[in-house]
Amino acid sequence: MSQRSGIAPHGGKLINRIATPAQKAEFLSKADSLPRVTLDERAYSDLVMIAIGAFSPLQGFMPEADYHGVVAKMRLADGLPWSIPITLSVTEAVAAPLVVGALVRLDDSTGKFVGVLELTEKYTYDKQQEAINVYRTDDEKHPGVKVVYDQGNVNLAGDIYLLERQAHPQFPTYQIDPAASRAQFQAKGWNTIVGFQTRNPIHRAHEYIQKCAMETVDGLFLHPLVGATKEDDIPADVRMRCYEIILEHYYPSDRVILGINPAAMRYAGPREAIFHALIRKNYGCTHFIVGRDHAGVGDYYGTYDAQHIFSEFEPGELGITPMMFEHAFYCKVTKSMATTKTSPSTPEQRVHLSGTKVRDLLRQGELPPPEFSRPEVAAELIRAMKGNK
Repeated sequence: MSQRSGIAPHGGKLINRIATPAQKAEFLSKADSLPRVTLDERAYSDLVMIAIGAFSPLQGFMPEADYHGVVAKMRLADGLPWSIPITLSVTEAVAAPLVVGALVRLDDSTGKFVGVLELTEKYTYDKQQEAINVYRTDDEKHPGVKVVYDQGNVNLAGDIYLLERQAHPQFPTYQIDPAASRAQFQAKGWNTIVGFQTRNPIHRAHEYIQKCAMETVDGLFLHPLVGATKEDDIPADVRMRCYEIILEHYYPSDRVILGINPAAMRYAGPREAIFHALIRKNYGCTHFIVGRDHAGVGDYYGTYDAQHIFSEFEPGELGITPMMFEHAFYCKVTKSMATTKTSPSTPEQRVHLSGTKVRDLLRQGELPPPEFSRPEVAAELIRAMKGNK
């Protein structure tokens, strides 16, 4: 991999598990004779992320040794850092007739044939242990824990093939897979690229930390997640319009690339911060922004736990540099965005608005204060909120 693309993929090789035309034809010829497993939205996202190399070095759903290493120690069986289990979980009834060593047809939720699993293992696992280790709680109210408890008791392991890489139904122009993002970074001459993860509409605090990071690197890869999220999260199409608006008006066009991340949210807080960093490493980013309560939900994680977890790995071991930022706010003293590191203000001289508070204002048709949100973005959010009533 050229050094101009910024950084080697995790594990050293960018994985590609998209079937060749010949492989696809072979799989289609066997379609009616293969046993079937239906993927939910998250499992389908995982299938795609594996196939395009975003989950490199994974070539399929995790075998038992990798699963236990990740849950217990945040490492694959060979010692490589990895923080989130990537598993295909099914019920005992679905698993029972499947034969280890044989192919399994993977269908999406509509029954469409989308992939193939080369089944190598079937194993059971401890759901509570996974919940406690990965999510730091076994509370079923946690959205990530609920998924674990609701899924099947048997994990199917093995390498996968994605039958065909299809254009994203909503955002085809922003579908930039890891090989393509690396090529774009190289074409722009970027050696250092900072990635930014978001599942929320962009606001002034995001803008501030992104631009602070941009001062020290060649480019920004704005990489919103558009896979499965909680029901009360802002819909992906609304978020994407907000990103387009703010990039048009407030960012230098030649220093930002906007692309979608098709992964599903786990809401795993600290562990998901590591996971998100490794994904962006595979897309070619050399740096990754980690802010306040990254990938958190509710009060399950400390404000900066997602930053502290990076110290559990040796310097350079992850192969991507985290850029840590404190919670940003509007400082009434300096009349600018700041953090406690740069602002002389007292707490009452700072404008903080939570995402929940902003959503409440928007539902009432009220614009958030300009200190929190750019007016063009707020107007788009209000329009979308009114349309959803």
